[in-house]
Amino acid sequence: MIATQNLTFSYSSEKNFSFPDFSCADRETMLILGKSGKGKTTFLHLMALLLKPTGGKIQINNQEISDFSVSTAADFRAKNVGIIYQKPHFVHSLSVMENLLLANYLAGRSQAKDLAKHLAESLGFAEHLHKKTTQLSQGEQQRVSIARALMNKPSVILADEPTSSLDDDNCLKVVDLLKKQIEEIGASLVVVTHDQRLKDVVEKRINL
Repeated sequence: MIATQNLTFSYSSEKNFSFPDFSCADRETMLILGKSGKGKTTFLHLMALLLKPTGGKIQINNQEISDFSVSTAADFRAKNVGIIYQKPHFVHSLSVMENLLLANYLAGRSQAKDLAKHLAESLGFAEHLHKKTTQLSQGEQQRVSIARALMNKPSVILADEPTSSLDDDNCLKVVDLLKKQIEEIGASLVVVTHDQRLKDVVEKRINL
């Protein structure tokens, strides 16, 4: 479960955000909607502990996390939060498989090669595991990002436009996989999106 209360953030004196109280239960999917400039990605990055709020509280699994130090936040995030960025971030010198396993390493966990292969099969990029990420298409890179976010079976998955670069077939695969994963591991899934295809299949949402 993830929840926020009275959350605020400021980039400057002219650019301030106040976010509505929010909660997403275990095995629940919640969409964050809103026009450009309303702070959707900022809200997601606050929940991911990539930004520190100027006020308010963030709780994951009933643990208050908004006051964590940078190092504590990084460790907690690696073990408990899976992030799917709008633009994929990889270590380009590593193969696709090594980028997946890097998530395990950063969380101090053993390499889950079988899980990596399973996710690759489920998302349709198993034949690319030995390649460098720069050799993949934009859609393939996005699917690898989704798999990497699931490598530690996180309690919270935060996704920023996870299906924007995917065709209809792969969009459905991703939605099905994410729904199965959150059901299996009891995770909360929070998605920032403009994708009408997701709006059509997920009822719970919050508008900024």
